[in-house]
Amino acid sequence: MIEDLRQESKSDRVCVGVVTGAHGIKGLIRVKPFTDVPESIAAYGVVETEDGSRHLDLEVTNRAGKGQVAVRVLGVTDRDMAEMLKGQRLYVPRERLPLTSPDEFYYADLIGMAVKTESEQIIGKVNSVYDFGASDVIGIISKSGTEILVPFTKEAVPVIDIQERYISVSDSYIDEINAETHDR
Repeated sequence: MIEDLRQESKSDRVCVGVVTGAHGIKGLIRVKPFTDVPESIAAYGVVETEDGSRHLDLEVTNRAGKGQVAVRVLGVTDRDMAEMLKGQRLYVPRERLPLTSPDEFYYADLIGMAVKTESEQIIGKVNSVYDFGASDVIGIISKSGTEILVPFTKEAVPVIDIQERYISVSDSYIDEINAETHDR
């Protein structure tokens, strides 16, 4: 998947998927879910679009390949209507999602967190989380305003402190980024 999992920092809603296009001619849509179990995207009830202007009642019909599901939307009856939803991010109120344990979090919880090096130097804030298929990547907006992409692995991001609202990026990884930047 190449979609950006950018979440808004509002804590009352969480993005559970994005519409990637129409599926067939009868109004079905393809959705890339951001849920652990792809079919569970419809289990949270009616979803809303990012701007809140549309409320969609979803029914998963089957898998659509590449981690996507085919979904029927109440009131969407043809391909043209389905195509109009392409690119829409789908949100649910946080209270509809399962509670997380102290060592768990939703990607939406990371947005806006401070980013520090292991030596406690603040380098920016988490701006987005991407899923490019092989592994997730965290987008960090540095103090200078440039985006730094960091693999979301235990090696690159050894500390995630939800309570204190920061993540720590490995000093060795930061050294690697700095070396690449100076080589350009």
